[in-house]
Amino acid sequence: MTELLARLNELAQPGQILTDEPMSRHTTFRVGGPADMFFMPSSGAQVALAIAAAKRAGADCVVIGNGSNLVVRDGGIRGLVIALGEGMARVLREGDVIMAQAGASLARVAAFAQTEGLSGLEFAGGIPGTLGGGCAMNAGAYGGQLSDVLIDAEVLVDGQVRTLPREALEMGYRTSMPLRAGGVVLSARFALTPDDPEAIAGRMRELNARRREKQPLNLPSAGSTFKRPEGHFAGALIEQAGLKGRSVGGAQVSEKHAGFIVNTGSATAADILELIATVQSEVMARFGVALETEVRVLGED
Repeated sequence: MTELLARLNELAQPGQILTDEPMSRHTTFRVGGPADMFFMPSSGAQVALAIAAAKRAGADCVVIGNGSNLVVRDGGIRGLVIALGEGMARVLREGDVIMAQAGASLARVAAFAQTEGLSGLEFAGGIPGTLGGGCAMNAGAYGGQLSDVLIDAEVLVDGQVRTLPREALEMGYRTSMPLRAGGVVLSARFALTPDDPEAIAGRMRELNARRREKQPLNLPSAGSTFKRPEGHFAGALIEQAGLKGRSVGGAQVSEKHAGFIVNTGSATAADILELIATVQSEVMARFGVALETEVRVLGED
């Protein structure tokens, strides 16, 4: 671990590396123990070098965005966490195309497109994630998903950076080739349609109003906890099973939308994971439907 830290210090600027960093500061659930090393890169080259350095040192390495789809266990994460954030958050316009780096929030990318009078990303304005993770998960909402407008993405896979067209990314429901292969999306381009900025803003306001009405945005969560099971809606199954409001410690099945598990203020990761398991077990027993988590679980107890 000393060897890895020394190598990271060689390639990083002051302030880019933190040690024993509480992951509760970097997840929207506001839970998680410390990461041994926490690195905030400023380029795709730094990402590649850091991953290679971790591999040479025999250390575990994980890449995250803003922690919006993540549960980090209470014991924290051994090895290296690479967080793609403000250091890799450029958003540019190239004609009717938007290029964004992985660390840019989807809300920021959607807002930039709106001010530029480009339509097609309105649905992404309220998704609490970053561009990199959003592409890897093919994030979507209200009938839209990133694969609808994606042209290509710059992806780091097996130590090589390649620009892959949408077809090669094999994007499906909350999945993609980079996600399955353990790759990292570094940037992406989207083909959008010129439109009146005010008309785009109006559609975004309408979607955001629907989110505020239906989703528990006032409490820490990781967004929708479960993927949509084929032929069903996770939230409806959970509510029909009588689990709305069910709590374990400070974790609760939201009383506003049963598809969300929220932190009421004192939850631990163990509380959240126990509640997830309870929901899965009871929905399976009642309806014979297996709920698969949308959230990613990292770390150790």
